[in-house]
Amino acid sequence: MSIASMTGFAREAGTTGPAQWAWELKSVNGRGLEVRVRVPAGLDAVGEEARALVQKRFGRGTCHLTLTLSRTEAAPRVRINEALLASLAEAVTRVPMPLGITLPSVDGLLSLRGVVEVEEETADDEALRRDLAAAALRLVEALAEGRRAEGRALADIIGGQLSAMADLVEAAETCPARRPEAVKARLAAQVAALMEAASLDPARLHQEAVLLAARADVREEIDRLRAHLAAARDLLAAGGAVGRRLDFLAQELGREANTLCAKANDVSLSRIGLDLKAVVEQFREQVQNVE
Repeated sequence: MSIASMTGFAREAGTTGPAQWAWELKSVNGRGLEVRVRVPAGLDAVGEEARALVQKRFGRGTCHLTLTLSRTEAAPRVRINEALLASLAEAVTRVPMPLGITLPSVDGLLSLRGVVEVEEETADDEALRRDLAAAALRLVEALAEGRRAEGRALADIIGGQLSAMADLVEAAETCPARRPEAVKARLAAQVAALMEAASLDPARLHQEAVLLAARADVREEIDRLRAHLAAARDLLAAGGAVGRRLDFLAQELGREANTLCAKANDVSLSRIGLDLKAVVEQFREQVQNVE
């Protein structure tokens, strides 16, 4: 299963009798699922059925569902009752006409009630509702496919960012500033500076140096960063509605990157930490688009 984006757009349009209609459904990022529906008067039931389809299909996102409807002015259909016309024509030929009165013309026969029938085209409400319901189903599936397609692109971007963060974590792990001899040299220089500045108890100074060394160790941060990255990869591989959990991991990654920068007492390690924070922020922005 792949991840899906929360943004997308779909449209379905058609004609039922004299009625022309169009469904539009767009979705944007949201903390949960919200569906806003706008339909013409008299079609509220159709709108609620479409809302239920959206709610069943998606887990997150703010969805705007709109139906527009217009009716065309169709030309009336004219039908001649040929059987009645033939019967009238035959009848008048059998009736003896008084002197001076001519047989009725075709115009006269056509003007008689029932000979010419004019039918106004009207919309079949049941057919309209049926077409709108079928189109709403296609609409929701089209949006789902669009969100999946964007999700596949997001997965590639997020996967690249996870790899970039993993490389930076490894760079922090192997940074020369973290080597014991480098840490010892920095502490020795700090202790020497303190000894020159003031007369301090050597035993007390030794204890403070041990505490400084412990606080400067970023081993726990590196281990937690690796664990969070592994969890993010697992979520990305599992797919589905994992956006909230990825967003939580982005916060945790940012917290560890901040701590790494705070503990770094070397320029090279600080640069790695700052680069890591930048990638984490990019990662956080992308996962906010994931359902």
